[in-house]
Amino acid sequence: MSANHTTVVSTKNVGLAILLTVLFGPLGMLYATIPGAIIMIIVTFVVGVVTVGLGYLITWPVCIIWAAVAANSYNKQIMG
Repeated sequence: MSANHTTVVSTKNVGLAILLTVLFGPLGMLYATIPGAIIMIIVTFVVGVVTVGLGYLITWPVCIIWAAVAANSYNKQIMG
């Protein structure tokens, strides 16, 4: 007898990835990409300290774009 195993992998909602990142910045990226979120948490912290917060005007949109691209890329990867 052989057992049939089915693995269910759910997709990531790109809209949710964007919303979480808009609201929480690099922490919101954890939904879409853990390594990317860790990188951007560090970068955002350093840039924020060096620029007294003005650098967030650059890093926050980068986080949003990265999260959207990562979620979309993940979906394409699992769809084959």
